[in-house]
Amino acid sequence: MAHGRRRASPRYASGCDDERLLALELRLDRDLVPPPPPIARDMFKKFQPSTDVSGQVSVKTSVQRSIRNNILSQWKITPETLEQIWPKKESLTLVKCATPADPFVLPRVRIDRGAIRFLLAGAHMMCPGMTSAGGELPPASAALPANTPVAIHAEGKEHAAAIGITKLDTEEIKRLNKNVGVETVTYLGDDLWKLQQL
Repeated sequence: MAHGRRRASPRYASGCDDERLLALELRLDRDLVPPPPPIARDMFKKFQPSTDVSGQVSVKTSVQRSIRNNILSQWKITPETLEQIWPKKESLTLVKCATPADPFVLPRVRIDRGAIRFLLAGAHMMCPGMTSAGGELPPASAALPANTPVAIHAEGKEHAAAIGITKLDTEEIKRLNKNVGVETVTYLGDDLWKLQQL
């Protein structure tokens, strides 16, 4: 081995930025929670507000009230939790770039430890990573259809590491057990996650 070159850990020897992936996984270990990211079909590896946000407009009070009622009726969330996330006195601004979603109220899937480094590099999630011993999909009674936004959790971690959209229904993911099962939309450490303000 040449002097001055550090040997990469076998766990991260995949041609990716090993130190960056290790740092991101350590952030997961410390349970740092990413801000709620938007859902969109394109990945947010490079998100620039100056070009990716087309406009902003204040939302009328009556529309905000309707949105709050819809959130409470459609998502698994209590009024008290919603008040903590979005206090009634706070105004709402519509930013025209994507549909907001919070990983705490989305249905969840879990990947095994072996898939974490690929997720943190922006890869889509393969079916075997969710059907293995460390992975998890909803039971048949709560199966999710294709094109469902999901929070992607990782084995041994408390908080979601990414948001994605199912390519197949979850029962089909279990049956096929190959190819991409969930398209990764935004993940811990991408440009959208690092964005401080619009």
